[in-house]
Amino acid sequence: MNAIEVDHLTKYYSNARGVIDLSFEVNKGEIMGFLGPNGSGKTTTMRMLTCFFPPTSGTARICGHDILKEPLEVRRKLGYLPESVPLYLDMPVRSYLSFFAEVRGIPARQRKARIDEVLDKCSLTHVAHRLIGKLSKGYRQRVGIAQALLHDPEVLILDEPTIGLDPKQIIEIRSLIKGLGAARTVILSSHILSEVSAVCDRVIIIHEGKLVAVDTPHNLTRRLQQTPKILVRALGPAEAITKTLRSVPGVLSVKPGIDGPDAFIVDAEEGLPVINSLAQALCAQNLSIAEIRPVDMTLEEIFIQLVADDTEVRRQ
Repeated sequence: MNAIEVDHLTKYYSNARGVIDLSFEVNKGEIMGFLGPNGSGKTTTMRMLTCFFPPTSGTARICGHDILKEPLEVRRKLGYLPESVPLYLDMPVRSYLSFFAEVRGIPARQRKARIDEVLDKCSLTHVAHRLIGKLSKGYRQRVGIAQALLHDPEVLILDEPTIGLDPKQIIEIRSLIKGLGAARTVILSSHILSEVSAVCDRVIIIHEGKLVAVDTPHNLTRRLQQTPKILVRALGPAEAITKTLRSVPGVLSVKPGIDGPDAFIVDAEEGLPVINSLAQALCAQNLSIAEIRPVDMTLEEIFIQLVADDTEVRRQ
């Protein structure tokens, strides 16, 4: 049995589109990235999965429990961190978690141990007695995640968990999420595609309410990348390097890389041993090679191409 099964899920707001005919599955113990442009239906989908509101048609199952027929069982199985975390800023962290432990129905004799566990897991023990309103945005996000973990859910749904955080806080929350995925299923919505690529096993991409792709970044790269790409780092005049690279048989194009003035991206014909030929050509011109290796499409490139292709199909 999969942890999450979504079956033709559809939501309309009066005449406005929410999501249309979404179907996908998330395996137990998997971290699934959920991607889409603003307004594509990510938050709508998460709110239906968490029984915040019902779908117009279709359904979903969380750990085998139907979101329409068994909403209380669904809520027991999952933890939810919404994009805007509902925190009581005038409460200390421990008191806030104690209040939600009681709301969640955790027996009184187990509450202290459970609160201590999530405080430790989310690195909040040293701020447990501080007012939430006095904490940084990063620590407030940790408090929200701790609240979602209190009842030890099998499924964790996180909607933009790193929004508004600085780079250091993003790295810390990313590490926390990766650790959480070792013991439970996680759906992670994020606009930071490098974060999804670093944390998630697979990605779901939706556009204008419809499913565009569900797969690993590696498989999406194999499907979309039309020609092999090679990263070349070489020392010397950029014009001379570009001219030398373009002279190699099988090279289709040479573009500047994004990682500095010494980086170049070479598009090559499929099936030709171009890397050796590139190295030989550079050496023949006395141009020093710092690095040369094949590269895959980034998740950003995959995302942009899939959304652009979907837009083009809709216009036809």
